[in-house]
Amino acid sequence: MKEIWVKADPWNKKLVTTALEGGADAVIVPDDKVKEVKELGIIKTVAKDGDIKWEKDVVVMEITSSEDEDKIVEEVSKKRVIVRTKDWKIIPLENLIAKANKNIFVEVKDLDEAKTAFGILEKGVDGIVIVEEDPVKVKEIINGVRMERQKIPLVEFEIESVVPIGMGDRVCVDTCTNMGPGEGMLVGNSSQALFLVHSESIENPYVEPRPFRVNAGAVHAYIMVPGGKTKYLSELKAGDNVICVNWKGEAFPVIVGRVKIEKRPLLLVEAKGPFGPVSTILQNAETIRLVGKEGEALSVVKLKKGDKVMGYVEEAGRHFGHKIKETILER
Repeated sequence: MKEIWVKADPWNKKLVTTALEGGADAVIVPDDKVKEVKELGIIKTVAKDGDIKWEKDVVVMEITSSEDEDKIVEEVSKKRVIVRTKDWKIIPLENLIAKANKNIFVEVKDLDEAKTAFGILEKGVDGIVIVEEDPVKVKEIINGVRMERQKIPLVEFEIESVVPIGMGDRVCVDTCTNMGPGEGMLVGNSSQALFLVHSESIENPYVEPRPFRVNAGAVHAYIMVPGGKTKYLSELKAGDNVICVNWKGEAFPVIVGRVKIEKRPLLLVEAKGPFGPVSTILQNAETIRLVGKEGEALSVVKLKKGDKVMGYVEEAGRHFGHKIKETILER
């Protein structure tokens, strides 16, 4: 997850409350104000004796030459580095992101700079430090960044078969966000091929809509989470983040509020993807749906050979949820 910090040093209580209300990850405060922050709410502090400690956990470094870039790359292997440039140039940050793979932070003063920082070379920096002093503008930056949707390249899967396979443990992922038509989560038997499973936001005669829920599939399946990673559905717990995606590929993180695992009849859904066979296992019920190319919700019990549904594929395998370059066969 990308981190958002707010600078409240010199001390500014309003900036701290804004950071709390906006859902920022940490506040930079004077050393003698750490206790006061904790009395306002639960948020990480960056200070000499804070949750994140200066010099031990984070340092500030400025880029003035290529030699500075090399020093920063060395530091990010051990701690976070807040990078400063004289006039907020993108090129030095591009170089750093290309050379380093973690812990790059940058100071920003408005929403445009924040969006640019998170979008550099598509990967973006790992965190921003908001240095704006107006609480109203700080809240606008936090909200703007949190709502900014990343793009996931979805593809069409052509259904080959839908077959009942008996009973098994399936997982409902209840989130702290209501989802709408055409939105859901990416789930599949293989981390290399994930189906877009629709949220339970559709009116139906059987049960009340639960727009915060995705009935995602069997416990063994993979689900996409932030940072280009996957987790097993069985691993999810309250407070985790997963990726919500719509049929256009627009994606954003949502918080898991509850995970329900129950024994239910299951279906094996098999399809053809761009690189070969793909599959997932879902509950055998009318209310479980995949997503068509126009965002339409397609019930799994009505799918037939030749139908098209949306999904995501990649060529790399994964190990412990991370992309890697090696040969992995999953059937």
